Amino acid sequence: MAAAKKSTLGRLGLPGRIGIGVVLLALPLAVYFIIFDSEIQSEIDAAANKNQKLQFDLKQAQAAEALYQQDLQELAERERNKRELMKVLPVSTEYPAFLSAIQSVANLVGVELRAWTPLEEVPEEFYARVPMKVELGGRFHQIAKFLYNVGQLERIINMENLSITLGPATDQETVLNVSVLATAFHALDESAAAGNPEARRRRDR
Repeated sequence: MAAAKKSTLGRLGLPGRIGIGVVLLALPLAVYFIIFDSEIQSEIDAAANKNQKLQFDLKQAQAAEALYQQDLQELAERERNKRELMKVLPVSTEYPAFLSAIQSVANLVGVELRAWTPLEEVPEEFYARVPMKVELGGRFHQIAKFLYNVGQLERIINMENLSITLGPATDQETVLNVSVLATAFHALDESAAAGNPEARRRRDR
């Protein structure tokens, strides 16, 4: 049998023997390449899948960041609105701030603030009235300017029940004595509004 194989190989020429040798050497290399290429392809596929997942996670993170920034902006806007509302309708009586606002306007226009008497709060459904009786002295145009400027304040202050009497005359103009009910307002918190009889009465209508 060995002799038959030897004779068969012997009948092949040199090129044939070289070709068979090349095939025999290339066969293991081909098998190794197929296996190695398969592993490489698997790694490439795994890396592609991982990259796809990372891209998906990145988009989700970006979307979450956009929502977070939007929430921050909305929160900041609400805080700004709350601060503006607090100027107009604070949550406490703040008689000193109320009086300070009146005094500042009086000083600005040259009106004499002679007396002030805080009165009892008047609760409404969602807010409370904060009245203060104020006595003033000044010339007609000063009093008119005072009333106008009070109406321009950030905090809502109503000037009601205006009473004017003539004071002593001077060389220039007659001084007016003015008595007025200045009414500011403050918000009621939910618990105070719930316990307010006026609020219950209005809800039961």
